[in-house]
Amino acid sequence: MIRLLALCLALTLGAPAHALETSAGPVTATRMIAGLDEPWALGFLPGGGVLVTERGGRLLLHREGETRTVGGVPKVAAIGQGGLLDLLVPRDFATTRTLFFTYARPQRNGAGTAVARARLSQDGQHLEDWRVLFELTPGSLGGRHFGSRLVEGEDGTLYATIGERGDRPSAQDLSRENGSVIRIARDGTIPEDNPFTGTQGAKPAIWSYGHRNPQGAARGPDGTIWVVEHGAKGGDEINRIRRGANYGWPVISYGRHYSGAKIGEGTHKEGMEQPAFYWDPSIAPSGMMIYSGRLWPEWRGHIFVGSLKFDLISHLAGTPLREVERLKSPETARVRDIREAPDGSIWFLSVGNGAAYRLSPR
Repeated sequence: MIRLLALCLALTLGAPAHALETSAGPVTATRMIAGLDEPWALGFLPGGGVLVTERGGRLLLHREGETRTVGGVPKVAAIGQGGLLDLLVPRDFATTRTLFFTYARPQRNGAGTAVARARLSQDGQHLEDWRVLFELTPGSLGGRHFGSRLVEGEDGTLYATIGERGDRPSAQDLSRENGSVIRIARDGTIPEDNPFTGTQGAKPAIWSYGHRNPQGAARGPDGTIWVVEHGAKGGDEINRIRRGANYGWPVISYGRHYSGAKIGEGTHKEGMEQPAFYWDPSIAPSGMMIYSGRLWPEWRGHIFVGSLKFDLISHLAGTPLREVERLKSPETARVRDIREAPDGSIWFLSVGNGAAYRLSPR
């Protein structure tokens, strides 16, 4: 069955796609991997090879024209928005073969976002020594708002985004990690310089809080962590993350509840951060990338965000941050993740097409 899957996927590789007109000139979108089932994240291995997670719990390795399933992924809670979610290939993978994952971990009567690490076997066929480094304090129900993006900090610590799990008030409760960005060491311990370490009643992993459902995150050239998060009806936000800061949900927001009712106290409150940018109407943002400028120098430091609602990639830049353009083609159907490859090309995952695509100069 695995061989058949590999053959079928290999036959669809490299299929030509539409050209997209962009601010840097025309680019070509080429389908690189097909036949994906709810793909969520991708990562590039040194020396070649692309890993892809599928929400249902499957990890795939695409290498030399073949796509194979990687064994060793434990049971995930594939409910609603939960499942096997993000994937991080750290800078030292070539020597450690360590990978990091986020997923919805089954818990008693519910599920919670978890961060885990494992080693990829030398032959790439299975994961070894899966170990949970962090999991959301049990108690969350339903299948909403797991957040679940990973970023490696400049010092090697891990930042993970956690949704408020549909429990709005919990995002303002420091005794719970719901609605936060957490920061942990690679072994799961809590860094001593986290802002709430030693604060009575607060969860020490919390780095920032007051988030709704951050499904995109990236590290900028200066080391700053950025996240993009879903609003309700309007009010999707890009936030520049500061140590110990409160980003306001559900007290302030630029959106409204789906019923049309006002959210919280308005758009501003003292002691709460303003977004660097927000969308209204919502685009349902997901994966996020800050580009190096390798192939398109004019895009250095620019932000790219996938849209699940409008089937496009939003391109943002400037101070203050603004939307420069929207990249849209038949390939950009429900963009879940977007990453820069080692050669400077831009890859993205389309849930709508069940495929991974590569953007390159025309």
